[in-house]
Amino acid sequence: MTRFLLHLLALTFGGRAAQACQLALVLAVDVSGSVDAREYDIQMQGLAAALQDGTVVDALIEQEAQVTLIQWTGSSRQRQTVPWTRIRTDRDVAQLAEAIAQNRRVWRNYSTAIGEALVAAEQALADVPDCKRKIVDVSGDGISNEGVLPATRHPALRALDVTVNALAIETDEADLTGWFYENLILGEDAFVITADGFEDYPAQIRRKLQRETTRQLSRLDNVITR
Repeated sequence: MTRFLLHLLALTFGGRAAQACQLALVLAVDVSGSVDAREYDIQMQGLAAALQDGTVVDALIEQEAQVTLIQWTGSSRQRQTVPWTRIRTDRDVAQLAEAIAQNRRVWRNYSTAIGEALVAAEQALADVPDCKRKIVDVSGDGISNEGVLPATRHPALRALDVTVNALAIETDEADLTGWFYENLILGEDAFVITADGFEDYPAQIRRKLQRETTRQLSRLDNVITR
């Protein structure tokens, strides 16, 4: 084998290795008591469909992303129900989407402990320490009313260079979008997207995943509504 070919192979495989796991994405989904069975199903089916959006699929494959799902509700009730899945092919994405679409609900009728969800996400991220970019994607329909406050977890997450984005599912006049903006999101490029009720969730989670997986170079407002 010529020196030129050896050099070419080194560049090819060296470059491939350098690109391994550019993104670790934690999908943290609200299953508190305010979410009924129909709304839970909307979240899971909407999330599964959003992951199969062409833009999202291409971004996940290109970055050899690691993706996991956490169901969260009240204090001490958070569980990683879909394990870390490395994305290298379309088939990997399809299998992940199917696992999420079929993911059975763990809890019902408990409170909303968003700070505890961040703790669970931080613990999950410890299993993928080599991923270059770490994002926690929190969706929910209410403010935290139990457990540690989300902001108390920010120093530890900041030390790990974790970005926290949020999808606020607005169901009343509480201005959840504003609360998420002030108390939950973290990081220079962090943002909140608003869904106008659960029926709007599928469209907005698609927009959210498109933005956070492609890591757009142009800066956008960090609160996005319809």
